Amino acid sequence: MWPADDPISAYGFTAVLSSATTLLATDPPVTPAPSIAVTEVPIPATSLVQRINEYAKSHLPEPTYNHSLRVYHFGLAIKRYRFPKWTFTDETYFLACLLHDIGTTGPNLEVTKLSFETFGGLKALEVLQNLQPSFAGSPVAVAPKDQAESVVEAIIRHQDLCEKGKITALGQLLQLATIFDNTGSYANLVHPSTIRDVSTHFPRLKWSGCFASTVHEENRLKPWAHTTTLGEDEFPSKVLGNTLMAPYE
Repeated sequence: MWPADDPISAYGFTAVLSSATTLLATDPPVTPAPSIAVTEVPIPATSLVQRINEYAKSHLPEPTYNHSLRVYHFGLAIKRYRFPKWTFTDETYFLACLLHDIGTTGPNLEVTKLSFETFGGLKALEVLQNLQPSFAGSPVAVAPKDQAESVVEAIIRHQDLCEKGKITALGQLLQLATIFDNTGSYANLVHPSTIRDVSTHFPRLKWSGCFASTVHEENRLKPWAHTTTLGEDEFPSKVLGNTLMAPYE
């Protein structure tokens, strides 16, 4: 009942500051981040999650799939610690995490001239709403329009690290968790034991080198790509210099 009654809150459309620095400086907690085990944050048990999880697992390389699951668990740990009033559903966040890097796969990088975040958003919309049905037989679980659009908005903007303006709460959490896993930024947001547990369940498999190579490849194919706004050399260097996650590479 609740999502239909309040899709803005349930699907993460609540507007928050784009500047993570300013947002995190507001009412900083007195206590450090709590330890949260993977088993405390189960994957939502819905037919839609099951379908999208199967899609992601079959279309993403294992390092990217594991990264997506780490982003889910790190993000919910950050949300519980810093943003407990953000009320969007775990299902919505899980869908965004699973699909946020769908545009980085080899075929998807090469099939379009769009930046990977933009193409990934379009691909996510297609998959979430089953716009090109490939399932025969029983009805397919489809995301409501508002939920799908919130996920797409978050995916398209998940590397849009702005200091001005607003972003959805879902998009901000996706940004924080991805930049945390990719560069080790905002290290105080997640307890060290949580990092260790999540990284044990979903191994990095040399993720830093894998993602840095993907960034270089996209910039080679598309010198106009949005990722260049993070610094053509600076950003992949930050990824490769991720000392927080180095012990788990």
